[in-house]
Amino acid sequence: MFTRIRLVSALGFLLILALTVGACQPAATPPPPTEPPAQEQPAPEQPAQAPTATTPPAQPEAPAAQRWQEPIVIGWTPPDITGVFKTATDFFEKSAEDANAKGFNVQVIAQSPATHVAFADQVAIIEDYVQREVDVIAISPIEVEVIKPAVVKANEKGIPVIIVNLLEPIAGLEIASYIGFDNTVAAEVTAYSVLDYFGGPGVLGTGRKVDVAKDQYLDIEFWRNLYKDLPEEEKAQIKARGVIIEGVAGGFFSTARLNGFNNVVSQFPGIEILGVPCAADWNREKGIKCAEDFLTANPTNLDFIWAASNEMGLGAMLASEAVGRLELANQGPVLGDEKVAIFTNDVTPESVDRIAEGKIVAETTHGFADWGWFGTYFAVRLACGLDVPQIYDIRPRIAYMDNARLFYPDPVLPSLDWEEVKAQCK
Repeated sequence: MFTRIRLVSALGFLLILALTVGACQPAATPPPPTEPPAQEQPAPEQPAQAPTATTPPAQPEAPAAQRWQEPIVIGWTPPDITGVFKTATDFFEKSAEDANAKGFNVQVIAQSPATHVAFADQVAIIEDYVQREVDVIAISPIEVEVIKPAVVKANEKGIPVIIVNLLEPIAGLEIASYIGFDNTVAAEVTAYSVLDYFGGPGVLGTGRKVDVAKDQYLDIEFWRNLYKDLPEEEKAQIKARGVIIEGVAGGFFSTARLNGFNNVVSQFPGIEILGVPCAADWNREKGIKCAEDFLTANPTNLDFIWAASNEMGLGAMLASEAVGRLELANQGPVLGDEKVAIFTNDVTPESVDRIAEGKIVAETTHGFADWGWFGTYFAVRLACGLDVPQIYDIRPRIAYMDNARLFYPDPVLPSLDWEEVKAQCK
């Protein structure tokens, strides 16, 4: 009995154990159906539309900037860095400032050779401007023949070129505008001032005085009209002995100015030019040396020095002053003594001060302020596809003690119509 009970208990225990183990196994995965049943895709729900919502209209594209609002870059290269050309550069920049105050974006890049005989340097500067594709190039040539190949490159690239410091057309080049003066005429004007000071009619010296308005242009027309029917007795009163300091011997500018000066004085037998011109390469220090040599060779009986440019003229003034031989304009000429009167060409802020002091008797302005003022204006017009004058003559005219302050420090320049340029800029 006891044994049967134990057997039944053991069997019951094994049954319970089997059930427990089976319950612990994961359920068997049924085999996949051979073809899944097609399932119907529910239609996507449409978002609820707000009854008052509207689609915003497309925004218009911002208008493209007009040409006058875009940068306009002017590459300007004078032949050296002396005060003469610094004045021109200053007014290129003043004109750009005037344009930018009216909303333009004008930039003037100025580069120059270190000296007036560094010919290759200016050629390299022009070629650099061409490579940089500036909008307009403005050049005061170091020498005309030297720059021709570089200007041809600018022409081939379609970059407009402005020439300043001369009006004589350069053969073989496409020049958009010439701003400046005739170099021959400019020297003629100075020659007439020499005649005036040494006995002729005009506003200087001891000759017959002519009434002029303070702001009157004493230009070539004024002088030619004054001297064209000069009586022989008045012509005979014009007497003086002088010397000449020229620029680069044989160069275009120097030759033109020598020709102009001689065109006038050669008509007056009483004007005697001593020796031959001394070439000072447009340089002040070399001008001092030339003047020293002339003064040493002529301890007396030298009445005037004409220097073909301002830097050389200031050099001659300094040399004469250093040895006590400088004649002041308000002292008047005394022929044959040791004093020497200085005449020159250009007109800069520095030389105007010397004119006002009487240390330079007379000087013909070449319009450096005008070069820059109109140079930038014409360059912007060209960048805008507008016309510019082929020739713009600044009319060389005499500066002397009574009118010197018309030229500097505040030269009288016309206002520029930038609004008209804006309206027509392409």
